[in-house]
Amino acid sequence: MLLFLAFIAVPLIEIGLFIQVGGAIGLWQTLFIVVFTAILGTWMLRTQGVMALGNLQRSFSELRDPTEPLAHGAMILFSGALLLTPGFFTDAIGFLLLIPPVRSAVIKYVRSRVKVQTFSTDQTANPHQHRPPGDVIDGEFHEVEPPKQPTHTPSGWTKH
Repeated sequence: MLLFLAFIAVPLIEIGLFIQVGGAIGLWQTLFIVVFTAILGTWMLRTQGVMALGNLQRSFSELRDPTEPLAHGAMILFSGALLLTPGFFTDAIGFLLLIPPVRSAVIKYVRSRVKVQTFSTDQTANPHQHRPPGDVIDGEFHEVEPPKQPTHTPSGWTKH
């Protein structure tokens, strides 16, 4: 029900803001602001996205809980969709989600409402994957080339 109300309320808010802002500053200035915020938002989205990806990779390499970097990345992606949507209300929400303290506050709020049952980075949690550190497995191998199969009938111009 809440999602349905958002789909009705957001376009109405946007239409009202377009009428108010367009009446106050004019059509071309309003359109310029909408296009400019989309370009600025795209640039900010790109820089924030690169930082979020780096944080996610760092959490994986340090075997830390990736929940927060993933949530930051998801909110950055959502803010990008909002910034590319023409409108003042969606731009305001999109720009707010690009501010790291705002994202952290949203994550803190959602975390207080969601309960995670288990999360483990311990490799002994799965006995089939357990291997004591320092063990080296020595082996030999040789590459087997798959036979070449033509994907078409010969044309006479190539040799198969």
